[in-house]
Amino acid sequence: MAENTKLVRRLTLTDSVLLLAGGIIGSGIFLTAQDIALSTRRPWLFLGVWVLGGGITLLACFAFAEMGAMFPEAGGQYVYMREAYGEFVAFLYGWMIFTVSNGGTIAALAVGFALYIGSLFPGLDLKHAVISLGPYSYVSGPQVHALGPFELTRGHLMAMAAIACQTVINIFGVRWGAILQNVATWMKFAAIAAFVILGIAIGHGSWSHYSVTLPATASSPTLFAGIGISLIAVFWAYDGWVYITWVSGEVKDPQRNLPRSMALGLLIVGVVYLSINAVYLYALPMSEIGAQTAVAQGAAVSMFSSGAGRWLSFMIAVSCFGAMASCILTGARVYYAMAEDGVFFKALARVHPTWHTPVASLVLQGLWAAVLVLILEYADLFTYVMFMMVLSYILAVVALFIFRRKLPNAERPYRCAGYPWLPGLYIVFASVWAFNALLEKPKDALIGIGIVLAGVPLYLYWRWQKQKEAAKAPARA
Repeated sequence: MAENTKLVRRLTLTDSVLLLAGGIIGSGIFLTAQDIALSTRRPWLFLGVWVLGGGITLLACFAFAEMGAMFPEAGGQYVYMREAYGEFVAFLYGWMIFTVSNGGTIAALAVGFALYIGSLFPGLDLKHAVISLGPYSYVSGPQVHALGPFELTRGHLMAMAAIACQTVINIFGVRWGAILQNVATWMKFAAIAAFVILGIAIGHGSWSHYSVTLPATASSPTLFAGIGISLIAVFWAYDGWVYITWVSGEVKDPQRNLPRSMALGLLIVGVVYLSINAVYLYALPMSEIGAQTAVAQGAAVSMFSSGAGRWLSFMIAVSCFGAMASCILTGARVYYAMAEDGVFFKALARVHPTWHTPVASLVLQGLWAAVLVLILEYADLFTYVMFMMVLSYILAVVALFIFRRKLPNAERPYRCAGYPWLPGLYIVFASVWAFNALLEKPKDALIGIGIVLAGVPLYLYWRWQKQKEAAKAPARA
């Protein structure tokens, strides 16, 4: 395998928009409605937090678009962190992405895919054990389901097979990976459009649900705290917009296409999310939304018939599969960039001379995600991962201010809209949210910090290896 082989730019603007939108829309939109309803209690706020969350995320996108045009390299946010704060902070970000953020997301989406395929074909579900060893539970989005003894089921094998299949397709070229995620994303859009349009056109619902609030209980949060708690789920559902920065090194004309794809992709997702939740509210009153874990299925059955649940299961399975395709394609580029800097396994920096893909990075990512499929027992994954991800977004947006001072004359094909006020507003909003999350869910926030800090010894080892090799270089010369 040639050492000097590099990634090539083969992703078009359409590929980039579909990658971003497809990567964001996974299982989150189908699994968060209950938590948001219980936190907001008011129909207008139930829908409003999606607009608020999308707006706040868009503020970050403006800042990332400028940095993406400045540094159109593989790794995206990892590169921005490295250039602004140095190698150590960048490594901790990449470590978080590998261990839980992207690895955990791939695993959760794979299990979600298997879960909903299993509801269509019971012989492939998570109930038919192949091996039984000990206590186990599986997670679909933020929901955890107990299985009792650890069981390697046909569903787990299907989840791992989906990861393996997508990894192999991505190994054979970024173009093949893009085709896979494009097809899956268009299928997802078609299924969601059918759900929304048919639900409003012929579904059995009522617009009166928009005027009925969910009564408060002794455990109900205050208005401010409720918005903060609901935004945990909203940010989790919107997360994935950063994926396109990770593959910056393979986007054609990145100075133009990165900013465009981020803005267009996020706006499309915002419209989709608002439409789906509007249909949920049309189908079910707030009291029923707050009482059901599977709100999407409940809404489909209420609007159509009991048979609609199977159709919706297919839609969610396709959604999970498409989001997983984006995760697998993009995440491997972060580890590739880390390895190029000498702070991760060396083999991950190699690019195949024919396929122009980071094969070892894709394989390691797939193997780790498969392991997480088997050991996934964390009910609050989305809470503590989102806490750390939002902190990383805050640091990255602050980096924009650092670059404006540190590199005032650097070429900026795109300049952040509304600078300095809009990125400053994001920093304020996101910081308030992070502080509220720390107060409301301190255990999860501290777990997220602990996972990141667990990478420090490995960073010190790789840095030592890097320094040792640098010291040998003059002697060889």
